[in-house]
Amino acid sequence: MKKNIITFIAAIFIGSSCSSKQIITNTNLSLSDKKATPETVALYQKLHQLAQKGYMFGHQDDLAYGVNWKYENGRSDIKDVVGDYPAVYGWDLAGLEKDSPDNIDGIPFTKMTQYIKESHERGGITTISWHFDNPATGKSAWDNTPNSLKTVLPGGENHQKFTVWLDKAAHYLLSLKDKKGKHIPILFRPYHELTGGWFWWGKGNCTPEEFKSLWKFTFEYLQKKGVHNLIYIYNTSSFSSKEDFLASYPSDNYADMISFDTYQNNDDKDGKKFIEEVQSQLKIINEIGTKQHKLIAIAEAGYEAIPDPKWWTGTLDKAIGDYKISYVLLWRNHGWQEKEQKMHYYAPYKGQVSEKDFLDFYNLNRTLFEKDINIIKN
Repeated sequence: MKKNIITFIAAIFIGSSCSSKQIITNTNLSLSDKKATPETVALYQKLHQLAQKGYMFGHQDDLAYGVNWKYENGRSDIKDVVGDYPAVYGWDLAGLEKDSPDNIDGIPFTKMTQYIKESHERGGITTISWHFDNPATGKSAWDNTPNSLKTVLPGGENHQKFTVWLDKAAHYLLSLKDKKGKHIPILFRPYHELTGGWFWWGKGNCTPEEFKSLWKFTFEYLQKKGVHNLIYIYNTSSFSSKEDFLASYPSDNYADMISFDTYQNNDDKDGKKFIEEVQSQLKIINEIGTKQHKLIAIAEAGYEAIPDPKWWTGTLDKAIGDYKISYVLLWRNHGWQEKEQKMHYYAPYKGQVSEKDFLDFYNLNRTLFEKDINIIKN
């Protein structure tokens, strides 16, 4: 039962009465930001400990809206189904760079801030991505005009514009504080799905060295601006080898977690291909993570509209298998898409066909939701 793992974790951590500094037992673990806040260091250590017990469940935009509802205080499709919130909450900064009051999903940044603070107070963990516009063309992140990335590097014609964007990101990230005025630690996942060619920073639109330069510049610039509450996540889409995964890796000194995104498609209705691919990719990054002392995660996943009633225990959990990942985050529950004339969601809601199986998934000892991770305090 779910309560067994809570009791087990509580016995280890509460019984020992450890401070956040005392919890650090593995000297190989250190954040890439050497000036990281104590709270960020504590979260990083907590993530390593939790990964030994199970994997956290995350959901994008979870508190803002769900299927057939929007902006209802305290509501979550996940909570509606299992009576508990996700352990990890995903959000996006896109829109910030052009001074939009709303992010790319239409969520006001004021509300996003509210939800981040509320979930943090409950013990939840925040991860942030950034689908920012192409600075070379002014079009969306999906405008993959070749060599756009090169223009934002030092000396490039859009470098100054890009530093202004980073200034705005720094200002927002530093505004995320708890009730005591301390900066909330964030799992930061910039330039995600970098092995795909659909974003302006993706494979084929820049060289590996250019990407590494962009990552390192971003990392160093944010620290220069005083941002020390980030845990940096290197994230790819599909890859077939260690060399493929690490082709644009900026080095262990610039990343704290390695991850990939993966989705099941309708041409794979039984999930066999999905399971095989996830297992293959987890094997690769697990070897890298073990050797280089990095956490591993599935930073995005899902099967649109979840038509398989047993998908959670029959496919997703099987795909993860025995690998000790930090978390898996399911994409957002947008609901009805007028333009595409279809439903767009990746987590169950009350009455959805996989609802019962999701409850079984929730009750697995190794799936960690908000109540489970609350036992360990930062």
